[in-house]
Formats: sequence, structure tokens, C-alpha cells
Amino acid sequence: MLAVTHSATLLGDKALPVTVEVNAGEKGEVKYALVGLADAAVKESLDRILSALSNAGFAKPRTHVTINLAPGDLRKEGVAFDLPIALGILAATGQLKSEILQDYLVAGELALSGQTRPVRGGLSMTLLAAELGIKGVILPLESAEEACLVESSKVYAVGSLDEAIRFLSGQMAMVPLDASKSRYLKEPRGDETVDFSEVKGQANLRRAVEVAVAGGHNLLMMGPPGSGKSMVSKRIPTILPAPSKTEYLEILGVHSAAGRTCSGENRSFCRPFRSPHHTISDVGLLGGGVIPGPGEISLAHNGVLFLDELPEFKRSALEVLRQPLEDGQVTISRSAGKITLPSRFMLVAAMNPCPCGYLGDPFRECRCSTPQIQKYRARVSGPLLDRIDIHIEAPAVQIEELQERSLGESSETVRQRVEPCRRIQVERFTVSETTSNAGMSQRLIREHCRIGKDESKLLRNAMEELLLSARAYDRILKVSRTIADLANSRMIQMPHLLEAIQYRNLDRSLFV
Repeated sequence: MLAVTHSATLLGDKALPVTVEVNAGEKGEVKYALVGLADAAVKESLDRILSALSNAGFAKPRTHVTINLAPGDLRKEGVAFDLPIALGILAATGQLKSEILQDYLVAGELALSGQTRPVRGGLSMTLLAAELGIKGVILPLESAEEACLVESSKVYAVGSLDEAIRFLSGQMAMVPLDASKSRYLKEPRGDETVDFSEVKGQANLRRAVEVAVAGGHNLLMMGPPGSGKSMVSKRIPTILPAPSKTEYLEILGVHSAAGRTCSGENRSFCRPFRSPHHTISDVGLLGGGVIPGPGEISLAHNGVLFLDELPEFKRSALEVLRQPLEDGQVTISRSAGKITLPSRFMLVAAMNPCPCGYLGDPFRECRCSTPQIQKYRARVSGPLLDRIDIHIEAPAVQIEELQERSLGESSETVRQRVEPCRRIQVERFTVSETTSNAGMSQRLIREHCRIGKDESKLLRNAMEELLLSARAYDRILKVSRTIADLANSRMIQMPHLLEAIQYRNLDRSLFV
């Protein structure tokens, strides 16, 4: 008897449909054949499934059984096929009505006891089910909690194979999970020990960070060790605006595909903040593998990617950032296929002015030679620097500032200015895909970044004096627009433009 179950496999952050076909009762010796370009984890599932069936009180087939994962030319990996194969075996042997399986997409790992375990990509599979018009989705509880956020599909959580059987056979009533009760929608508990009020001095740096976060602009900080670059960067999450529901689903989809939600990470309604070490490989940063998966730039989607000690990263790793910074996505080609992953993030980078770090420091002498400094700074290419909207110097903090007892502005105060600015941008770009000033296309720049004759003359002179590129011209206009939004100004005025221009002063002093 033939039974068919709907399931899915992951390719990047997207789920692709897989049909699980089980044929039992074939003549010949007792044998289980699994075909369909499955990896080792899928092939090992048969032993788990047979033990789970026995421990759940169901009879194992005593005939030749063929299990096909279609389409046959699509590589399958992972443990998500345990539950659909088990249900298919029961339906093929007459222990479950096969017709009922057509209404559901099923995925889940099985323990030997028959209990279910979470799988990667539950959210993506549910989006696929909604696209295919499948009635409902059956997943383990941990995976179902994220999947139920897709409100267009009914998601049912099962804790064991036995529960799934009783639900499908009508012996046990089960209601779909309520998205409003999902713990993934809970506001994150803020770290009270981390706040912008603890930053001493660095008024210009604090302002630049506020402008960057308000408009989603890429930011480069340069200063000697101990000037507060890392300290400020680690406090950026405290002023980030909360994501929209659509943005959060995109974030969760990537993190689910990477398996981070299975391990209990990223279970709060917030934007990601990723800070990889400078020894990271190109694949770790960009994404990839035999079957391509998300890297750090995709895990930072709709959030922040912080690269400390920027020149210490491999040149090849830095150069792969150029396309994602420009396009908001990354395309990876491997033998297993070609995938496109989302990678729209805010880049925050920090670096020293020289190898020893003390060039320009009023308290310590720099011991680096001119060739050493030039070689160090050349590790960050001009094209990459061109894609960073804001460059800001972080000078050494004065002793008087360190001894100052009064606290600066809190993160809450800064966030209260950032959030209205972001709302202005969301309303401005209602009919476009972008949600921030940093993502404006050429058409949107022409529409929303108009300047007067005096401002135009000023910008032209700055371009000539600083030898800026056409891309830098657009960046200045975008940052000016954000500064104007922070000031609640409809027009870009001279002070807004002047502030934006000063954020490009490293173009010449460092890399020209």
C-alpha cells in the first residue's frame, strides 16, 4: 500500500517541498530501502523511526518497504523527516488513514522513545505550507512556537509520535497554537548594566552613533585603544528600535534555518547584534557549506554587524562585504545549488589609527613608521570604505572626563529620539521596499533629498576638496536626510549638510 506525506527541506533560509512516499507490502525479504538523494543523517533516521514505532506501541512492517523522498534530484539533509516517514509507514501498513495526511505538512525529529525534538526551519516550512495551500502544519513544540507566527497557517504542536497519531486519527482534539502567546513575541529583558549613560566624554562619537542608528547607516570608528569604540558599539542594541512584525519574521526565518532557535537562542522580539572575531573565515562571514547556509552577515539581517579591529580581518573576508552592503542580499553558488540569502544589516566597524594604535594620541608616542601606517590602513580598501556612510574619529578620553561623576544621556533618552525618526522613514517609504534612509535608491534620493542652491554649491566644493566619489555623494545626501529627520525638518538645510560632510573626513586623511 502506498502512502504520501508532505514535508520540506531547507536550502539557505528557504524551505522547498518534499514528498515522502512510503510503499509497504512489497514481495521479498524484510528490508527498508530509503532513496531520494538523502544525506547520512536522513539515512540513519530509519533506526530511530523503527525504535520510536515500537516504543509507541505500533507494529513494524514485516515486508519490503521502499521510502522515496521526492524530488529525487534535490539533496535532503537533517533530521526533519523522522516524523513524516514514521507517519507514512503507519499509513502504508493500514494503521493510519492515509487520506488525512494530505492536509498537513509534517516535520520533526524523533527520539527512540517516540518523543519529538525541534528541527531547523520551522518558520520557513510554515511559510511554504501557506504558499502551497496546505491546511495545517504539524511540528514539535519548540519549532511550532516560532512557526505559529505565520498567521495564515494553522500550526499544531505535538510532543510525541503517539500524540500525532491520536490527533490525526481524531482520538484527541488539538487547537492550533495562538501566535499572540508565543514566547518569541516577548520583549527582551534589557541588560541594566549596559547603558549609554556610562560612556564618558565622546560627545561627537555618541552623536554619530545616534545618527547611524536613526537612519540605518554604516559606521566606522577610528581611535586609539581605550577611547571607547567597543564600549559604545556594545551599547548600540540598547538604542535600536524594535523591529516590525515583517522584519522580525525575516530575522527569525534566517536564525531558524541556522538552527539557533533550536538551541534556545534569539527567542525574543529584538534585532540581532552579531560580533564575529577577526579570525572568522570567508564562509563563516558570507555563508556557504556543501548545502549553503547563512553566515554572519545573514544572521545580522535587519540588525547590526559589529567588526572590531577591522584591519585585522582577512582582506578576502572584508571584500565579500561589498555586494551585501550594496544590494542587501548575498548570492552563494555551490555544487548543491545557488541560493540568495538576505543580508540587509547596519555595519559598525572599529579600528586603530595605526598598528600600535597611538597615532595622534596626546599622551602616548606612536612608534610606527610611515610605511607601516600606510600598509595597515590599506587593509581596508577604498571601495569598502566608500560603502560606509559615516566615518568618525574617537579621540583619547581626557582624565577629567573619566573622573566626571555626572552621567550622560541614557539609552532610553537616545532611543526616544531614534524611534520617531524611524517612524518618519517608514511612512516616507510606504510604497517601496526600503524602510530606512540608508536603503534609498537613486530614485528615492532624487525624490526625498532635494537641496537648495547654497547647499548644492557647498556639496560640490566638498566633493572637489575631499576627492569624494559619486557613491560618497549619495551617502552624504542620505545622512543629511537622517539628520534633518532627527531635527524634524522637512527640508535638508545647511547645518544638516555640514554635519553629514564632516562624517566623510576620513576618506582623505586615511586612505587617499
